[in-house]
Amino acid sequence: MQRHVTVIGAGMAGLVAACELERLRFGVTIFEADNRVGGRVLTHRFGSGPGAPAVELGAMRIPDQHRRTLEYIERVRLGDKIRAFTTLLSEENAFLATGDGFVRVRDASPALCENLRREWERSDSGFPGRHRDFSEGTIAFGAWLTAIVDAVAPPDLREALRTDLRRELLDRIERIGPGPWLPGADNGRVDLHGLFGAHPEVRAGCSARLDSFLDDILTETGPSLLRLRGGMDQLPRRLARGMRSPVVCGREVVGIDVREHDVLVHVRAGDRVLVQPSDFAVCTVPFPALRRIRLTGVDADKLAVLREVVYCPATKVALHCREPFWQRQGIRGGASFTAGAIRQTYYPPVEGDPERGAALLASYTIGDEAGRLGRLPEGERHRAVLQELAKVHPELLEPGMVLGAASAAWGTEPWSVGCATRWGKDAAACEEERLRAARPAHRLFFAGEHCSTAPAWIEGAIESAQRAVADLTAFDGTRRRTPLRAALEVAG
Repeated sequence: MQRHVTVIGAGMAGLVAACELERLRFGVTIFEADNRVGGRVLTHRFGSGPGAPAVELGAMRIPDQHRRTLEYIERVRLGDKIRAFTTLLSEENAFLATGDGFVRVRDASPALCENLRREWERSDSGFPGRHRDFSEGTIAFGAWLTAIVDAVAPPDLREALRTDLRRELLDRIERIGPGPWLPGADNGRVDLHGLFGAHPEVRAGCSARLDSFLDDILTETGPSLLRLRGGMDQLPRRLARGMRSPVVCGREVVGIDVREHDVLVHVRAGDRVLVQPSDFAVCTVPFPALRRIRLTGVDADKLAVLREVVYCPATKVALHCREPFWQRQGIRGGASFTAGAIRQTYYPPVEGDPERGAALLASYTIGDEAGRLGRLPEGERHRAVLQELAKVHPELLEPGMVLGAASAAWGTEPWSVGCATRWGKDAAACEEERLRAARPAHRLFFAGEHCSTAPAWIEGAIESAQRAVADLTAFDGTRRRTPLRAALEVAG
């Protein structure tokens, strides 16, 4: 008899879990509280049809070492849509915020180095005057890495990471000596990826906080990031279309009862609550949202880790512009670090009908800054970003330049609540949390980036789904053995 599984959530983890289960001949029902599939994969189009300007309000990049994600892209025949993603600091004509105003990336090194020297002088008690003996290369390294920390890190980590950088890394960099990765202060950017690749020992002894965040920094500013031409949402949409089981959207799960022989999933449909019995369930709901769902039959440690996993708010604001005015300034892609409340500004490629304008990812924030921006009413949020970004790009204030705006405040979305993070934890603590998060509760299995080794990435969602399906099939195989067969296996 065919076994049945209810999958809760139609983000990437839920869709992959459903696909893998169907491939193994399980019957599947998928419930999604939202009115669309994809979760935090969300491509916004300013208009309809293939020529509409598009911008990613959710996942926007794929590291080329994320094998599972690329395999799924090939599986749904999107391999021909893979393109390079131009990221922060990779466009020399983009802007960086410094203490003396905005400068082009290509010209930023002197200003960043001077900023760092001033900062050291102001905080000399925390970092004694030894820094005056550092070479220009070491100062340039510190200046560029500090700039990246400022651009990428949430505010609660920013100052702590800067302190760790001063105390833990610069002496090691100085001992390496000048090299191809450490130009002088007026000779361009530091090749952080080349340096850490050639000298992995530099990170030895770093705090867990700094070491774990260096991984994020190197990934987010790496030279090998990818995207999907036409929108990242093509991936979840094709997955959903290729399944035998339809995704039932607009169905909020309000309760899960884990019992000895089945799982009861309580689903709100309008003003009624329906009960879906299944042999198993796979829950991909982010843990902060899962806390609002009534759970029975779940052990105390599982309930504890549901409370402990930390999610970080993220907010994106996009503007629909009459034209890609930034191209007149030589900016062909990449991102500017604009600081203030809006932090990062990305310039998506113009791939639609040029007569329909261009999309600008005006603001990408995480942490408390994202929370504050996300809690503003939508119109006020859009106006605040526009006014602040106009200090860098005054063209935005030209009559008719801005045609529209859109945003996603993931920290306030009831079924996303931001993205999972493990910043500040060492490798052992991260793995312990992952194992506890992913551990099934009898017939209820868990997937989602919070259960993976790659939180905040599509790769993590896919990895967790594949592991959950493997755990479920192993459990099912054990339970379906006859007493005689089980006894023979133990004896053998």
